[in-house]
Amino acid sequence: MTQPHTPWSPEHLRNPHPFYAALRERAPVLPLPGFEGVLAVTRHEDIAPALKNPTLFSSRRVAPGLNLPPEVGEQARRFFRTENNLIASDPPHHTRLRTLVAKAFTPRLVAEMEPRIRALARELLEPLLQQETFDVMEGLAVPLPVIVISEMLGVEPERRQDFKRWSDHVVQMVALSQKRLDPRPILQGLTELHAYLGEVIERRRREPRDDLLSALVRAADGFLEVEDLVSFARLLLVAGNETTTNLLGNALVSLLRHPEQWERLRATPGLVPATIEETLRYEGPVQALMRMATQDTRIAGHPVAEGTRLFLLIAAANRDPRRFVEPERFDITRQDPGQLAFGHGVHFCLGAPLARLEARVVLEELLPRVGRLAFAPGQEEAIDWGESFLLRGPRRLRLVAERR
Repeated sequence: MTQPHTPWSPEHLRNPHPFYAALRERAPVLPLPGFEGVLAVTRHEDIAPALKNPTLFSSRRVAPGLNLPPEVGEQARRFFRTENNLIASDPPHHTRLRTLVAKAFTPRLVAEMEPRIRALARELLEPLLQQETFDVMEGLAVPLPVIVISEMLGVEPERRQDFKRWSDHVVQMVALSQKRLDPRPILQGLTELHAYLGEVIERRRREPRDDLLSALVRAADGFLEVEDLVSFARLLLVAGNETTTNLLGNALVSLLRHPEQWERLRATPGLVPATIEETLRYEGPVQALMRMATQDTRIAGHPVAEGTRLFLLIAAANRDPRRFVEPERFDITRQDPGQLAFGHGVHFCLGAPLARLEARVVLEELLPRVGRLAFAPGQEEAIDWGESFLLRGPRRLRLVAERR
């Protein structure tokens, strides 16, 4: 068999799924090209149980390396070194941290945002649909999540662009790209973000408001230091931003590449939630999750030594023919739950309800406003998917639409 291309090849960035399929069919566990000492787990039947077993497959000490010079990388890492890191912790400590955040980031709080999200979607859509062609990422999929999470956190409107810039800096550090980054703006951005959040958190302690940061401060109740609260706020900023942007872009690309599914959705708008779930399975915003084996073990009969870092390729699992019927087919009527796009188990994505809500509202507001929706000339063949192995979504997406 021909050796699959590496995770950063142009072929992979355009379409990673043949790469994942080749790995999945070669073996359930195997070395991952481009990552020394890392094993890739490729099949749904092995990844789902691993995600539900934090005792054996730990989230601690698995943060990806930074694309920065070593001396600068250490300066950047200090912003992420906190004992109370929700992503890089295991039960029982993780359980306590998750409970604290859940007291602030509640389902009720997310649900109450729907009228505001709907108003924002309409406000952003109207000027786009008046243009002959438009970039739906720049005009809608990027600004909407930034505004929503900024308002939830209680960020002043004039700082939204700063928040987006800071969020991009954090994403660049963890996105697993081979692009060499200029460390200076990233370090500056992280410094600014932490200084801003630290100052706001101290103000919320003195003068609480009706926002998510104040709720985090109340929930912490002296258990968390300022730097811990900053870490939580940074996590919510990125989780409420990049994931939703990618989900929206991936949904539109998938629908337009399957025009029969777009027409089916237009005819049956009640399929919007199912469309979102199928997008998460078919073209999810996150490609893999990292874990570390805490002891010698076996996965699908393959020996895994203690301390081995694992890439759980959820994008491969979500198109595993052992789990899904005709997995390469994008079908918005699919009745087959089990996609792992938001993870599984104790680390299931905290921002999943918000991402689903925003994607649903955007599609519900788009459908009655447009008849024909298509790629702008030349766009489909030239989609820029960025340079990240870990995150997937179009950077730009020019469309044409005929209004109803």
